[in-house]
Amino acid sequence: MPKDLVAPRRGWLVPAGLVALGFVPLLAGAVRLAELISGAEITQANARFFASPVPIVAHIVGVTVYSAVGAFQFAPRFRRRRRGWHRRAGRVVAGFGMVAAASGLWMTVFAELPAGDDGLLTVFRWVAGTVMLASLVLGLAAIRRRDVRRHRAWMMRAYAIGLGAGSQAVTQAVWITAAGAPPDHLTRALLLGAGWAINAAVAEVIIRRAGVA
Repeated sequence: MPKDLVAPRRGWLVPAGLVALGFVPLLAGAVRLAELISGAEITQANARFFASPVPIVAHIVGVTVYSAVGAFQFAPRFRRRRRGWHRRAGRVVAGFGMVAAASGLWMTVFAELPAGDDGLLTVFRWVAGTVMLASLVLGLAAIRRRDVRRHRAWMMRAYAIGLGAGSQAVTQAVWITAAGAPPDHLTRALLLGAGWAINAAVAEVIIRRAGVA
């Protein structure tokens, strides 16, 4: 196959992989959103969402747009050819990312949490939400200074944290497959924390190797 055909296709592998990684949590969010909009039966599992729907809707919409649109910022050829689109989409991605992070932090503090979601998992959520929000702010500040390298580094870090739910689905699935049973509260917290940590570590490796730090 000619190289000029192979290269563009390879350029879409990363965005496609990112969309695939986020598919399960995005699907779960869509189901939850449909449940809230349609007025589904209130159960013990979803009562807290119906009690305070605004932050959860904001979080689902924010994460969905951030994950889906943000994935296409990682297609270098597409980004170079459509710089105007990159800038406009970047503003959208940053805005919805802030909504996702802020609403996640709000729910961590004020929402009624199910059993096992307090303690260590609350700490992990605080750290992840704060790092994501701070990274977005620093990324925007860097591009305003025309510091493209640091802008890219901070936006990569923010996106890695924002896509944590995708890796968390993988870590939990691996545990359940290996153990043959759902994790207990502590193990679940550690698996969720591992999802964020893995993404953050991968992002740092890419940043260092690309020399955009």
